[in-house]
Amino acid sequence: MALSLRTKRCIISPSQFPICEFLVPSLRLRPLQTQLHSISASTRRNHSTTSIRNSEETHHASQTTRIKAGAEAASNPAPRGKPLTSAQREFLDSALRVNQAGELAACLIYTAQTPVVVASHPHLRPLMKHMYDQEAGHFKIFNELIAKHRVRPTAMYPVWTFAASALGWGTAVMGREAAMACTEAVETEIGSHYNEQVKVLLEMAEQMETSGETIGEDLKELIGNIRRIRDEELEHLDHAVENDAQKAVPHELLTGLIRAGCRGAIWVSERV
Repeated sequence: MALSLRTKRCIISPSQFPICEFLVPSLRLRPLQTQLHSISASTRRNHSTTSIRNSEETHHASQTTRIKAGAEAASNPAPRGKPLTSAQREFLDSALRVNQAGELAACLIYTAQTPVVVASHPHLRPLMKHMYDQEAGHFKIFNELIAKHRVRPTAMYPVWTFAASALGWGTAVMGREAAMACTEAVETEIGSHYNEQVKVLLEMAEQMETSGETIGEDLKELIGNIRRIRDEELEHLDHAVENDAQKAVPHELLTGLIRAGCRGAIWVSERV
């Protein structure tokens, strides 16, 4: 639930999600900018047309060939990466910030729901654990990216921590169907949110290719990660529907309120 990587693990208890350990003071994305557009300094042109054709060529001929090759390379340099535009920097900064916040909320929702739901429906323990474990993996990825690229996490951590835990516990107390309806609503919004991010990132990559820039490995990996995370979130949506999410009463009101809350949280976390 929700643009490479090694910080701290996501732990399963709400009380074990310390806020301050993810707060990084710098707002700059310099490492991301460098790696997204970096090209190897050792890149060279193909010298097959300027190599010595046979061992009987004179020293003068081989020297002339190398000089011509150097002039040709200078007149046709390999494409260089350009600095990110202000809009691109702002997008990447807000995307990492909101994604981390969303995955934290997902972990806390499942942490609060699981004991209550499993107590009444023990057969759901493997499913709840499976969904939680995937969310914890997503959270870990964005924690690492936040630290690596020195992006400021959202200032709304305390609010989202309380709200996610309350939402998880409240829907679980309402029953299995309401808990699953919560997952249905959240994953509907998060799936759409990740889809929009993938679309923007692909457009960014296409613009780089069109202008002759090299697409960095960080950007490729980020697109791949968000696609995979999106698919796992939509898998959770399917699980929720299969487990009677739409039988929750009142379904439309409950899911409508949760979806509106998710959209509001996304909007705020992108900016604050």
